[in-house]
Amino acid sequence: MTDSYTGADLFVDALESYGVDYLFGNPGTTELPVVDAIGDSDVEYVLGLHEDVAVGMAAGYAQTRRYHSHHDESIAPVGVANLHIAPGLAHGLGNLYAAKIAGAPLVVTAGNHSTDFRHEEPILSGDLVDMAEGFCKWSDEVLDVAALPTMLRRAFRVAMTPPTGPVFLGLPLDVMLAETDADPERLGAIPNAGSGDPAQLDRAADLLAEADTPVLVVGDGVARSGEDAVAAAVELAESTGARVHGEILACEVDYPTDHDQWVSYIPPDEDLASMLMDSDTLAFVGCSTNTTLTRHEEALVDPDTTCIHVGDDAWQIGKNQPADAAIVGDPGLAMQGLIERVDERLSDEVVSERLEHVAAIKEMVEARMQQMGEDEDPDDPRASKAQLVDAMERVAGDAYIVDEGVTSKYAMLTRWDLAPEQYISNKGGGLGYGLPASIGAAVAEGQRDDPRDVIGFVGDGSYLYYPHAIYSAARYDLDLTVVIPDNRNYRILKDNTLDILGGEEDDYEFVGMDFEPPVDIVQNAESHGARAELVETPDGIESALEDALATDGPNVLDVLVHD
Repeated sequence: MTDSYTGADLFVDALESYGVDYLFGNPGTTELPVVDAIGDSDVEYVLGLHEDVAVGMAAGYAQTRRYHSHHDESIAPVGVANLHIAPGLAHGLGNLYAAKIAGAPLVVTAGNHSTDFRHEEPILSGDLVDMAEGFCKWSDEVLDVAALPTMLRRAFRVAMTPPTGPVFLGLPLDVMLAETDADPERLGAIPNAGSGDPAQLDRAADLLAEADTPVLVVGDGVARSGEDAVAAAVELAESTGARVHGEILACEVDYPTDHDQWVSYIPPDEDLASMLMDSDTLAFVGCSTNTTLTRHEEALVDPDTTCIHVGDDAWQIGKNQPADAAIVGDPGLAMQGLIERVDERLSDEVVSERLEHVAAIKEMVEARMQQMGEDEDPDDPRASKAQLVDAMERVAGDAYIVDEGVTSKYAMLTRWDLAPEQYISNKGGGLGYGLPASIGAAVAEGQRDDPRDVIGFVGDGSYLYYPHAIYSAARYDLDLTVVIPDNRNYRILKDNTLDILGGEEDDYEFVGMDFEPPVDIVQNAESHGARAELVETPDGIESALEDALATDGPNVLDVLVHD
């Protein structure tokens, strides 16, 4: 313990000055100066029992605080995680990847060996900057305490500037222990991505006016821009008479699903996806994941289709299809610019004709999509995914949902008219994000004056990646309910086996895909401090969920569902 002001003190003071209330982490020896400095600050340390849990909590927190910041400019929409040197950072890379794909504004730091000691290659050594670089907007290390104020300011600015995403900074032990008389640098204003090139906006408006049957494909960049952007998507669709779909693997609410022009999310199925995007003109707004899980045999979009691309990430513009109009800018502001231009170019008669076509397509698609989540075995005593989702909506229709249900996801998306800023999901696809992110979301919701119920909708395979994450929820007495659609196997892998290799289920052993014997999730959750319950039949779901929501602290409901 020292009375001098050190790099660690400056780091923690910078967190406070940038509006950071929580640091998520799992400490190690090289992080001890930071942990000690936090003990003398107003920043609260949230302990995860694994570094990937800490990163997932910080990312779920950041995604949720981003929504909050749309309504309160004083809120810093950023999460911060502190990890332990090379193995700790390696542990955290899974959810760092998830945060990258989700565009979570996240600052990840890790302690490191002193700069004058690394030549001896002590245990835990590794190239932290290189390790994190593939998963971050910017990855670097602070090698001198004099550089610390500027590099911290830069890290937070890069993470929060659109397109938002994770940043990594290495913090060597000798830099954190070094004395300094510097102060944190002021963060300054964070810009939005702008309204877009006026010439490209004019070009896009012309293409939308000339289209026969325009289709609007909205991606999660819309939701990240805020509720006003979702409203702009509705106005743009109404102005153009466009049919509306959500991009493949949409993981936020980018358009109200009860709107007349909404047709469906595009599923990751080649035939369905290409059918839904079969149009003369497609406008992709805020999209990033609009492709199938495995290679498709034919083009998802006809090469002759006119394509308009709008988003705040230049990399995504024209990435998989040519861009006949390319607009780099904030999705909401860019769509407002399009609306103003389209209104001058389209008559009410043309829009009305287009809407008739939308209604016909919607009727054709709706029945097929509604069946997702329905099961065909009436003799199975377990709930179907549809029954589970319907019960959740009846009991907790306004709850904030963090989803990693995987094979249950589309039952939720097709049956529950979720509101903007009500839902986030695991856009990265790697398991083990949903449960920690739910905990981070619960931390964030607890900061609101009128917090919503938070429900983690996490499949059994996903839950079992990090069941000890529940310890953090119990340790900090978080108001969180976790609902597990439990079919006691990796159903997604079985489905993908049939998709890739063909045949029938009886043709396969499905090696490593079943949980036999099953894990006692209830006992496991209780051992980590949660209240837990096994729900074996559909008629028990509503009462169990009502009790869980009415009970303080973390609650885990293990709900058996059809395979």
